Amino acid sequence: MTETSIRRFGQGPLSRASALIYTLLVVELLVLATTAPGLIGLVLLDHDTANLPLAAACALPAGPALSAALYALHHRRLDLTDLHPAAAFRRGYRMNVLGVMKLWIPSLAWLTVIGSTLANFGAAGVPGWWAILLVLIALATTVWGANALVITSLFAFRARDVARLAAYFLFSAPRVTMSNALLLIAAAALTLVATEAAPALLASMSAAALLLNSRPLIAEVTQRFTVQGQPGSGTP
Repeated sequence: MTETSIRRFGQGPLSRASALIYTLLVVELLVLATTAPGLIGLVLLDHDTANLPLAAACALPAGPALSAALYALHHRRLDLTDLHPAAAFRRGYRMNVLGVMKLWIPSLAWLTVIGSTLANFGAAGVPGWWAILLVLIALATTVWGANALVITSLFAFRARDVARLAAYFLFSAPRVTMSNALLLIAAAALTLVATEAAPALLASMSAAALLLNSRPLIAEVTQRFTVQGQPGSGTP
């Protein structure tokens, strides 16, 4: 087999599809491995509102794992003969774990407060429309968190700058916001009809969809807020 035929074998449409499937499978396995303690805890927890803080604690490992998945998928190889998704996942996890946790922990804490308030809404004695407002705030917080996760995973900014950019893109990129909101609603619906661990089984595909939805965000951050060709921590 000549060098040209080897190159064609690794770069054809079928090979690229195979490379994508392989990368998704490896990333999925790594996400499950790095979030296993939290997933086990979530499955074992009773469906009681008093367990919301424990559920949030179980979700802590998901932040760095999803960040590493985003990094690995963003830098995935198209050539079937040059695939290193596990190495990219480890690199992304190591580089971004601290930055992610600085935003992941506060967002989980805020969502826990909202969830506890909604769970005990009847005892609060406030108008019913407050529940709708709290749900909208929770959704906005979750979409903001998705924006922050993408930015932290692919760029090297301070945590407060990531928070500002994530909030900015909530309003300046409505298509990204709506697409990610629908993705998160679908994940929540899957959790309700199946199990808390169900979204984790589709984590790599969800991360790929999040990257696809966030392409305008990534392009604008690269163009406006970084030195061209040097997009921070997202550069290998």
